[in-house]
Amino acid sequence: MSRKPATPRFLTAALYQFVDLPDFGELRAPLLACCEANEVKGTLLLAPEGINGTIAGPEAGVRAVLAHLRADPRLARLPHKESWSDRPPFHRMKVREKREIVTLRVPGLDPNRTVGQYVRPEDWNALLADPDVLLIDTRNDYEVAIGTFQGAINPNIKSFTELPAWLDAQPMLQGEKKPKVAMFCTGGIRCEKSTALMKMRGFDEVYHLEGGILKYLEAVPPAQSTWAGECFVFDERVSVGLGLVPGPHELCRSCRWPLAPEDKASQHYVKGVSCAHCHDQRSPEEKARLAERQRQVELAEARGELHVGARRP
Repeated sequence: MSRKPATPRFLTAALYQFVDLPDFGELRAPLLACCEANEVKGTLLLAPEGINGTIAGPEAGVRAVLAHLRADPRLARLPHKESWSDRPPFHRMKVREKREIVTLRVPGLDPNRTVGQYVRPEDWNALLADPDVLLIDTRNDYEVAIGTFQGAINPNIKSFTELPAWLDAQPMLQGEKKPKVAMFCTGGIRCEKSTALMKMRGFDEVYHLEGGILKYLEAVPPAQSTWAGECFVFDERVSVGLGLVPGPHELCRSCRWPLAPEDKASQHYVKGVSCAHCHDQRSPEEKARLAERQRQVELAEARGELHVGARRP
């Protein structure tokens, strides 16, 4: 659990659990009502394979939602990770029904039955010290761009659904003798599916970081950390570092790329409109629309209000 500030305002809880929920559709309305009644915002996904999401709000409200979820015997041991902020990480509440709580589109894959071996954050460095271990970052390219573990392989994927094809294209993974593989992601959920996929493909020694990068940054002392950079998070904090302290990144509201302070010095950066990663991907009409949205956001801020354009597109 991250350290609670002296005057906290908003508690964020990231959670997921692979568990059989054949009646997931019936859970949606009561869960949404509980969140709204407790002034909790964020996104929760429900699917036959389980639940995934991040919520934030007043501490009492977030804990009430967690209690509501854990009242279901199937979710009685639902784990979550906490962090604190002075600003609301989310501006609306969504509870969605999905086919998968993290989309990979591999028929027959079931993390409820087979996954890789969990490795505690405290033991992760020792595993990575083994020269025979192949370390794979399963996150998207824009996430890896601002931070990863030293020595990790970056698949350069734009979505998780691209990972199976990337694995198919790696000669080092195609031989009869399978290497040891360690995989990691932000909170652990992608690793559940990616290691389940590796097990399905005949890999015996497959490991993943329990609790993901976020738990590692929280649990491992900075002097012992092998993490380099910041960790992208899917809320208004944009990134966090060691100890889950909010990082310096802001989000490009056009393409959602995380921008460091030096990125905003680019000639292609226009607040709310474009950055070096997307300036040539938007038409003049799109840029004009984004510029008007940014103008409305700034006018709303001057009035002390929150404009819908402040939300992530």
